[in-house]
Amino acid sequence: VARRAGVSNAAPYRHFADKDALLEAVAEKGFRLLTAALKAGLESVTDDPVRSLQASGVAYVNFAIAHPAYYRVMFSAFQPGESTCSELSDAGHDAFSVLVGAITRGQTADKIKPGDPQQLAWIAWSLVHGLAMLIIERQLPLTDKASITTFAELATQLLGEGLNS
Repeated sequence: VARRAGVSNAAPYRHFADKDALLEAVAEKGFRLLTAALKAGLESVTDDPVRSLQASGVAYVNFAIAHPAYYRVMFSAFQPGESTCSELSDAGHDAFSVLVGAITRGQTADKIKPGDPQQLAWIAWSLVHGLAMLIIERQLPLTDKASITTFAELATQLLGEGLNS
């Protein structure tokens, strides 16, 4: 990090207590950016809560492929309930609460099946997180943004059909 910033190896320690604190700050920023991407995805489709949730899922995958370094740090540095950094915990929870809120709105509109919104959000998150990891780790033969987006749309469409009430 210091080399890329063009500063001495000791310079980051003027701002961060240790390497973990630096990684937590990077992860926090990543979660804030992810939250903004999820919200933008939700807001891009306002007429149907299921399609809105799908759009946020595609936004999640697109965020991961656009920012793989952030994404890797976010999910290696953040352990719910274990972080000593309250800002990181808050940022991670904020991102997840976007999904829970989308599920809840869909349930209120009778478009998403009843059930614990947190558990349904875990299912949605698992799908897009797994897809994103497979893509950024090059485990799927998808390399260009158009084919990735098309595949993410298909995956989230199938999830939406499963969640549909």
